[in-house]
Amino acid sequence: EILNKEDNRGYWDLVWSKLGERTGIFDVIKGTEFRIIYQDENHAEVSFVRTWDPSLEGKAVPLNIDKRFIVLRGCSGFYTYGIYEHQEGWPGFSLGETRVAFKLRKDKFHYMALADDRQRIMPMPEDRVPPRGQQLAYPEAVLLVDPINPDLRGEVDDKYQYSCEDQYNNVHGWISFDPPIGFWQITPSDEFRTGGPVKQNLTSHVGPTMLAMFLSGHYAGDDLTPKFLTGEYWKKVHGPVFMYLNSSWDGSDPTLLWEDAKVQMMIEKESWPYCFALSDDFQKTEQRGCISGRLLVRDRYLDDADLYATSAYVGLALPGDVGSWQRECKGYQFWCRAEDDGSFCIRNIVAGDYNLYAWVPGFIGDYKLDAKLTISSGDDIYLGDLVYEPPRDGPTMWEIGIPDRSASEFFVPDPNPNYVNRLYINHPDRFRQYGLWERYAELYPDGDLVYTIGQSDYTTDWFFAQVNRRTDQSTYQPTTWQIKFNLDSVSPNSTYKFRVALASSANAELQVRFNDQDRTAPHFTTGLIGKDNTIARHGIHGLYWLFNIDVSGAWLVQGMNTIYLKQPRNQSPFQGLMYDYLRMEGPSGS
Repeated sequence: EILNKEDNRGYWDLVWSKLGERTGIFDVIKGTEFRIIYQDENHAEVSFVRTWDPSLEGKAVPLNIDKRFIVLRGCSGFYTYGIYEHQEGWPGFSLGETRVAFKLRKDKFHYMALADDRQRIMPMPEDRVPPRGQQLAYPEAVLLVDPINPDLRGEVDDKYQYSCEDQYNNVHGWISFDPPIGFWQITPSDEFRTGGPVKQNLTSHVGPTMLAMFLSGHYAGDDLTPKFLTGEYWKKVHGPVFMYLNSSWDGSDPTLLWEDAKVQMMIEKESWPYCFALSDDFQKTEQRGCISGRLLVRDRYLDDADLYATSAYVGLALPGDVGSWQRECKGYQFWCRAEDDGSFCIRNIVAGDYNLYAWVPGFIGDYKLDAKLTISSGDDIYLGDLVYEPPRDGPTMWEIGIPDRSASEFFVPDPNPNYVNRLYINHPDRFRQYGLWERYAELYPDGDLVYTIGQSDYTTDWFFAQVNRRTDQSTYQPTTWQIKFNLDSVSPNSTYKFRVALASSANAELQVRFNDQDRTAPHFTTGLIGKDNTIARHGIHGLYWLFNIDVSGAWLVQGMNTIYLKQPRNQSPFQGLMYDYLRMEGPSGS
């Protein structure tokens, strides 16, 4: 954007804070030392280094940062990557976010695309400020009252409506119709992004702004903010990512530039890891390793034989506890999807120590291989058959939902017609509409949700989020949902199991009571959990939680039973839960 100052057009930035402090410091990374790493007629790489020293303590993030830029002959665009280093003896800090941002010319780039079914003409930045725009419940959400483009009048704009899971966040950007030019951000690998394949990040939004996100707490909270202790050594390469430009001068529809950008994205993915990025810290193909095997699922209450872990997510991340990969934010991660027979192969793994993790759509819980894996240059390790035994104590009495770490199978209402983003009308991502948290009280005006096993249908009768009920403009009431189910008989001396998988929690608590709504102490509580803010950010999941609750047979009765699910925290409309899956199991051996 030529109207911006030169340092506000395209830049690397980060947000950091001293350990224990909540307020982040925004820092545009400017190098103090320039070097030419390599140049000939076909290839040039340059470096901008910013070096930290103790005189900067408290004034600048304690990192050495080396920003690299690469251009190649015949290549329509440029590459950039950054090497971050925290040396031993340096003060501790938290790193809340780091990214590359580009701000394009608002008089040219009006069309944004991030998927085949997620592209549109976007508002102008002036449309987001009064009198053209009216702020809604928070600054990011704006009602377009009098936009420059009258076709957009009455719509809601919010950058979080254009978030994307990292596994699908490979290419996004902007198109200018006159001249017909596309500007795209291509991320060929997820290895340097944090939180695993379903971690969500921002993409492009009104500005026109285009982001390459490397690290953020979006849809996760402070769990995805790495905290470096005093003296802790850390080094990581972020990128390279590719900024691709294309054009169309043959009179064809400029939106077809998106199709070309997708082709280029595949070329970049197939070229990974790049041989032309010259930092010794960026490992090339011959320095990396490969791992393969087959994952099976063993659940004797479903099948006497082991089942294929079809479409399982299988990955390597830093050593940790079961499921720790979704909160891991300092190292590299490498993921793949298993084949129909559970076979998997993960290639181009940076040398180092890892655990192997997995989770299988259709089954609750997480798998972790007990052994630590050390990947060395040139390794091709075959692990053979691995068996995941998901949590299971007894036969399924009933279940609600699909165990896929998302609430997308549940009922997502139409938005208030006054707060619509037209892109998401009749769209699979209907949950991205603004204000859906207020629709709950409108759909359940006289009482909270009651779900009856054998009669109710979770696609229509289970609201996608357990939110608070607004009683006036600033007061909110906790909600208590009920699950009713019939038991022909009860084993009073036996233990049943109630499994609750949550797809999201935002400053919320789940209290569970069996057949006694007025019981002072719940039979089970999660305590206050989660800061993923998914309700306010138009998501359908944040971080995954699994709770396995022992249920005494003495709490149950022959005939109709009721489970009360209460979310008691009610300071905000954005506190609440999203369920992934609920299951009641009978006693072991029954």
